[in-house]
Amino acid sequence: MKVKIFGAGLAGAEAAWQAAKRGAQVTLYEMKPREFSPAHHNSNFAELLCSNSLKSNDPNTASGLLKNELRALDSMLISVADSCAVPAGSALAVDRDIFAQKVTEKLKTQKNIKIINETVSKISVDDDEILIIATGPLTHESLLPSLQNLLGEQFLHFFDAVAPIVTADSIDFDSAFIGGRYGKGDDYVNCPMNKAEFELFWEELVNAETAQIKDFENNVFESCMPIEVMAKRGRDTIRFGPLKPVGLFDERKSERPYAVLQLRKENEAGTIYNLVGFQTHLTFGEQKRVFSLIPALKNAEFVRYGVMHKNTFINAPKTLDKFFRLKNNPKIFFAGQISGVEGYVESIASGLMCGINAVNTLSAKPLTEFENQTMIGALAEYISSPNSDFQPMNANYGILPPIAGKYKDKQLKRAALSQRAMESLKNSIKGV
Repeated sequence: MKVKIFGAGLAGAEAAWQAAKRGAQVTLYEMKPREFSPAHHNSNFAELLCSNSLKSNDPNTASGLLKNELRALDSMLISVADSCAVPAGSALAVDRDIFAQKVTEKLKTQKNIKIINETVSKISVDDDEILIIATGPLTHESLLPSLQNLLGEQFLHFFDAVAPIVTADSIDFDSAFIGGRYGKGDDYVNCPMNKAEFELFWEELVNAETAQIKDFENNVFESCMPIEVMAKRGRDTIRFGPLKPVGLFDERKSERPYAVLQLRKENEAGTIYNLVGFQTHLTFGEQKRVFSLIPALKNAEFVRYGVMHKNTFINAPKTLDKFFRLKNNPKIFFAGQISGVEGYVESIASGLMCGINAVNTLSAKPLTEFENQTMIGALAEYISSPNSDFQPMNANYGILPPIAGKYKDKQLKRAALSQRAMESLKNSIKGV
């Protein structure tokens, strides 16, 4: 049994592991470290770009539910993430360097995986193999003509923005304070502003110089919207978003903050922090100037500035079925963000599905289907259902089918949805 995989990001890495552990001979193609995209810097596989957080671990959140489903399905990447977690309240955040290193080591030592470091520019699949395309949202330009020829559809594009990172010892703790919202935990550094400080910051932010973008500059995905774009929607928009002060109070001060930027640990040692919700495409000089107007960051040392990069994804409802398989060629699967799922854990989930069903296809077994009551099944249904205005989708309770009964309490309803999903998953696991 042969499985060929293009791309060793989150989806490709998970797909390779799932196929290899089921006995398939996997050839994994990855252009790093011979070539890097504008956003990649780490030579290891499964590099995390936007954030080091895999979102909430709370089982009664959509992201927490999806991670629990993946744990039940023996996801390698979620297991690795659990093993190198850093404190982040209820979120699963990781030391991204350790995470990528561990994933790479596991793949390189798996006897059924052969790794080829080269840039793929042509799609080909032999009679005795399955192809999984997991080239991600930063698919190399040289592969795009072959993909367009394969699909017969134009690609859709949007831009993704990455938040800056600062060193811990450059944060001014005379201004900053440590604590979680409503006193829950101490995993965040909070950078408060009074009204005058916030208004100065907002004025400079909305008038700051942005980096030049060649095309698609008005097509921004909402969940990764640059902070300066959000700020231009209104003076208080960011104060009710990433800078909301609700539940945060510095006990050293008598006045409640008017706005608060939160910083989250980027590594286990706590030596670097990212600016939560501050994805941006301001020029590097403007990032330093404007973000340093926040009192706690007046002397901040930026070890990584925010960047803006192009994401590529296919029109999945027209091209893929509910198994992430090409409708006009069942020997080709698409996994990860190129398939139309959005997010780290969602990419891992799609890779897991593709890895399992690639082996099922080669073994002439029925494909494993996850019911739409599960989050993994609902995502598969979403990307394959008719949609005239298709956009990438994160895990969320809105894509699950309604549950019987009336729930006035949202938390009780979410708990019931999560419980139903995990019970439904048991039926699918029997075939996995």
